[in-house]
Amino acid sequence: MSATERRLSDSRRPDSAESMRPAGSSDKRFRAARVSEIPPGSRKIVEVEGRSIGVYNIQGAFHALRNVCPHQGAELCKGLVTAAVVSSGPGDFRFEREGEIVRCPWHQWEFDIKTGCMVVDGKVRTKSYEVTVEKFGVSVEEDYVMIHL
Repeated sequence: MSATERRLSDSRRPDSAESMRPAGSSDKRFRAARVSEIPPGSRKIVEVEGRSIGVYNIQGAFHALRNVCPHQGAELCKGLVTAAVVSSGPGDFRFEREGEIVRCPWHQWEFDIKTGCMVVDGKVRTKSYEVTVEKFGVSVEEDYVMIHL
């Protein structure tokens, strides 16, 4: 067990990501969690260099979003994870992509966890603004979920 692994296992703050910068590299990577800590359909919120980041496991693929709703700054990743509601017309709707949408706990704005983009119906036109949530690269290395800044 390396010194870094000991610090992780001894840590009283399991939600803090551990910096892992390879020698001679400018790539900033952080151990967010062991893969087993975030089973499919779950999430974990970690702190990385002062940023709160939600790490999601959607059917075995990891995604990371900034834990801030761009609308009014609520902790987005504490919101309900749900499905997208799709409709072909009045009175008809169905749920698709279960577990891929996070809903802001304050005003119910919905974001696609895979892209960080706000969910909108392209058929309905109203004044719109480009809205995204800061998204980070994620990889799995030796049983750890890594966040890339």
